[in-house]
Formats: sequence, structure tokens, C-alpha cells
Amino acid sequence: MYTITGKTGDWEVVIGLETHIEVLSKSKLFDGASADYKPNVPPNTQVGFIGTAMPGMLPTLNRECVNQAIRFGLAINADISRRSIFARKQYFYPDLPQGYQITQPANEPPVVGRGYLEIMGDDGHPKKIRIERAHLEQDAAANKHDAHPTKSFVDFNRCGVALLEIVTFLDTKDPENREYITSPDEAERYLRQIREIVRATGVGLANMEEGQMRADVNVSVRRAGSNEFNERCEIKNMVSFKFIKTAIEFEARRQIEILESGKAVERSTMHFNQNDGTTSVARSKEDALDYRYFPDPDLLPLIITDEQIEEIRKTLPELPAARRARYMGDWGLSEYDASRLTESVEISKWFEEAVAGKPARAKGVANWMITELFAHPEFEMKPDDLAELVDMIASGEINGKIAKDIFTKMLEGVSGTPRGIAEKHGLRQVNDTAAIESAVDTVIAANSPQVAEYKSGKVGLLGFFVGAVMKQTGGRANPATVNEILKTKLG
Repeated sequence: MYTITGKTGDWEVVIGLETHIEVLSKSKLFDGASADYKPNVPPNTQVGFIGTAMPGMLPTLNRECVNQAIRFGLAINADISRRSIFARKQYFYPDLPQGYQITQPANEPPVVGRGYLEIMGDDGHPKKIRIERAHLEQDAAANKHDAHPTKSFVDFNRCGVALLEIVTFLDTKDPENREYITSPDEAERYLRQIREIVRATGVGLANMEEGQMRADVNVSVRRAGSNEFNERCEIKNMVSFKFIKTAIEFEARRQIEILESGKAVERSTMHFNQNDGTTSVARSKEDALDYRYFPDPDLLPLIITDEQIEEIRKTLPELPAARRARYMGDWGLSEYDASRLTESVEISKWFEEAVAGKPARAKGVANWMITELFAHPEFEMKPDDLAELVDMIASGEINGKIAKDIFTKMLEGVSGTPRGIAEKHGLRQVNDTAAIESAVDTVIAANSPQVAEYKSGKVGLLGFFVGAVMKQTGGRANPATVNEILKTKLG
């Protein structure tokens, strides 16, 4: 179990996450304005009448956004509410001209009820993380504070876009139940799992760098082994896995210092400073009463039928968790490799096209994708080409060094398949035993002191000789044959 050691002992961390996902749809949640507000779209050109509070305009629920919420709910093994309502959450800020946000209140059933997903726990075993709810609500506009030295601006393109807020569950009535997040690493694994599910099901794009996925992080601490929950603080609008982990770590230590000094942690909304990785109190935490929720009088209750749910269930693809299990079970990939290759539907599809149903290829394809292709995202290699490169290594046509040379030439724009490039540029592995033996003899003759050391027991020098022979042959000798001949000749 993850713990932090303070001056007076060890402490556990209790973490709750409220993850906001922008729902993928053509129009906004309650009006027909375009939901496309990407950075290249000019400010205030995708403005909706509802989000900007135009007089006399009545909201109309976007049913596709509801379907997307149901799709996500089914993917996390959740209950789907047959009846739910929308309410007005009152607050005043320049990014919300209505003076309220249309959302689904916490004291009423949301579209998506309780569910769960599994992550890998810190102990290396699968761990269930319980989810309390996922509800639909409007996004706010974007405040721009850095476009002018003395003025702030508001871009309403985002205002009214559908958000799906996913809230983790902490069972305070069963304090021994540990089905919640207890470390920064588990928080990252959970959020990555959410992102994978959202992308795989087509519910959203979930690009954190574009604000399409954001998280409010609730942190509290307690003595290791305790079942008592202390007051929590919330860090708002986090958009980076790295910063989320840093913020949790710092905030937990801040609270430990307060408790060990004999004071109490006050429930607060925290600000995270990206420059130094610290948190600071932004304001006291609002209570539900502060928002003065009441049912939206312009929206009828949302009714979902069994038939609607079953039709959506039929559209669900293979989910990332199932795909990871298949890659690990059928193709022998590690958990890390399987996780990297299921980060998006596009990556998984490319990987499977390269493997083409040949399990022997899977590990080689995975290694090349993760170490080389992911490092060069601008390079559009064909799955067939990577499959051919991996097959050439496996058959002994080329070795790893030559494969890297071929890959480099492809990066540089040399046209042709890997085999064609190898033939054109003479990039073939030397398997001729006589030629390799001649190179070995040359290296041994030139390094008599090292030969004596090797024979005296310094067998680690074998790597030195292998490297020298590979250099002698321009990196083209078959490494297995080189090792075998060296061991024979060195004795």
C-alpha cells in the first residue's frame, strides 16, 4: 500500500476524481450550434442561443449526447437510469452568461448510475475502482486572460458543449472497503483507463492538452490502517497526468503537516501552481446549498427505454481492457506494451494490421511501434512495411543493427519496402561462416592482451570481442554466429 511518512508516522492517501469529458457530437447539448470549437476556429463564431442566454430561447436536449452517455455507462458496467432530470446550478461568472449551468443534480439519479472499472493496483494485482455516477451538463465558455496586459476576454465557442462528469465512489458506510484510488500512480492508471474507454467507444476524443478531458482531484489523508476519513480539499481543472500526480503528492504532504501540528484541515478549493508543483488555497469549498439547485422548468424528465439501451449495447466495440487481456494472453505481450497499444482505437488497429494474425510477429511489432514509431509520430509507416521488417529480422535476413539502418533510411524519405531498400543498398546480414571466422581471427590477432585476460577468467570481455567483430563487419555479421565462433576460438 502507498503511504507517506510524516514526522509522527505513516499516512494513507484517499483520492476521489471528478473527470469531465467533452462528449463528441456535432451540436451542443441544448441547442443546434456547432460543437466544434477547436483552437483554429475563430473566437465567438460557434455561439449558441441557449449558452449565451438569448431572451425567449428554450433548450432542446441533444439525444445523441444522451446516447453517448449511455454508451459510456455500459462500458463501465454501470446502471442506466430509466428516468432522470436536469437542474439549474446557480453561480455567477463571466463564462456563464445564463447565471446557471444546466446539469443533473447530485441528489437525483443521473443518466449513468453506479459502475466500476478495473485498474492495476500498486500491489501488481487488478483493483476495482467504483464509480458513483456519470451525468450530463453544459460546459462553460473559455476565459482568456493572456491576450491583453490589462483586459480579459471570453470566447463562447465552447459554451454549451456537452460534458460527461464521471465521479468516483467512496463508501463511507463501509470504511473497510478499499475500492477507491489510494496513490498518485493509481490515479494516473484510472484516468488513462477512462481515456481509453472514451476513445474506444467514440464518446469523446479526451485530449487533455486541448481541454477535452479535465479532472478535479479530491485529496484527504489519514493514519495508515485507520478507517476514519478526514476532511478533503479539491484541486480544480487539472489537464495533465504529470501535474495531477505532482499535485496529489504535494497536497497530501501539506495536509499531513497540518494534522501533525495539531490543526484541522479545512475543506477548500485549491490552486495548483505548475511552475513549482505546489498547491495553495484558492477559496473555501462551496457546499451544494450554495448553488441553489432546482429542476429546470424548461426541460422535461429524461426517459430512457430498455430497447434504447439494448440497441446501444449492440454498437459497443471490443473495450480496451478486453483488448489488453487478449494481447497479453494470446500474443504474450507485457502489461506495459499492451497498455501502450490500446491507448487509442487507431493505434490498436494499426498494430493488429501489422501483426496480421501471426502471433510470432506481435512482440517484434510492439517493440518497434513503442520504441521507434511512437518517437516519430510524423512518420507514416505502413503496417505491412513494419511487418516485413520484423519478419526479416526473425528469418535472419538482417540483424537489429541493419534493421535500424533500413528504418532510418525510410525516415529520411527513401522509397521502397524494407526488403527493397536492403537489396538496393546492400544491407544484408553476413551469414557466411568463413567470412565471419576471418573477421574473428583478425580481431583476436589485434587484441592479444584482452585474449589473455579472457582466458584468465574475465569472461565478461566476450562482449568486447563481439563488438569488435561487428565493427569489423560493418555491423552486418550474424550475432549468434559471431558469439559461437568467438567462444570456440577463445576457448
